[in-house]
Amino acid sequence: MDQPQSLKSQTAETGDDSSSLRCVLLVEDDRSVRRYLEVTLQRSGYKVIPAEDGLEAMKVALSSKIDVVVTDAVMPNMDGQQLARFLRNNAQLAEIPIVLLTGQENKPAAEGDNLIDAFLYKPVKVDELKACLTTLLS
Repeated sequence: MDQPQSLKSQTAETGDDSSSLRCVLLVEDDRSVRRYLEVTLQRSGYKVIPAEDGLEAMKVALSSKIDVVVTDAVMPNMDGQQLARFLRNNAQLAEIPIVLLTGQENKPAAEGDNLIDAFLYKPVKVDELKACLTTLLS
């Protein structure tokens, strides 16, 4: 089966196909922020699986190969810290790096629990997010 032309050119340019891209589970309840970060990360060479909240992210994490989780701190149904606890308590998922996006002035208490690998403040600066992912995935 032939690849679509856009995928062929992307593969030729990057030397990667989608099976070799690092996978980011992006968890954000604000649709416009989620879409903006999704497109930005895809253009930076990541495979992105978007999720609307922590519950959806749990299902994705259990059924997909994830390299890093980028999650909002405050969401309905299950917040970012609850998601981090779930991931850390699951033997297959415990080592996945977690980036928490927060609009709060101070870092949330999860820092003391060793749940979160990195904190970024909203509004997210794309260069900071990309640098953070590069560091966590190296």
